[in-house]
Amino acid sequence: MGWRYLWYTWCMTGTSTQPGIREDPAGHETIVGPQRELLDQLLDKWGQLLLAALCRQPRRFNELKRELDGVTQKSLAQALRRLERNGLVERRVLTQRPIAVEYRITPLGRTLEEPFLILRAWTADHLSEVERHRDAFDAGADTL
Repeated sequence: MGWRYLWYTWCMTGTSTQPGIREDPAGHETIVGPQRELLDQLLDKWGQLLLAALCRQPRRFNELKRELDGVTQKSLAQALRRLERNGLVERRVLTQRPIAVEYRITPLGRTLEEPFLILRAWTADHLSEVERHRDAFDAGADTL
C-alpha cells in the first residue's frame, strides 16, 4: 500500500492499517517500535535537510557541513551514518588525490523526496497562519 492511501485511511477513519501502530485503552494511536525509531531518524534535526540536499546532487562531507548552517561535524557524521545504515544514503570513497568521500541518495532515499516536498509546500502554504497562532500564544503566555 502506498503512503497516500495509508495517510488517507488514517485521516478519514482515525485508524491505520499499518503495522507498528498501537491503540491504547482510550483509543489513541501511538507509533511504536522500529517504525517509531525510523520516523525519529528521518524527522530529526538534520535527517530531512540532508536528504533534501542529497536529492539535488551528491555532496562531499564538507560541502554538506557548509550547506547545513549550524551542524557540527559530529552531528553530521552521526546523521549520515544513520541514513546510510537505513539504506537511504550511500557513501562512496573517491580515489582521486586527495582521497575524498562523497555521499549520494539511494533509490530508496529518493522515494522520500515527494513526501518531503509535500511537507515543505505545506509549511510554505500555512506559515502565516502558524505565525499568527504563535504570536497569539506568546501574547497569552506573557500575561500568565
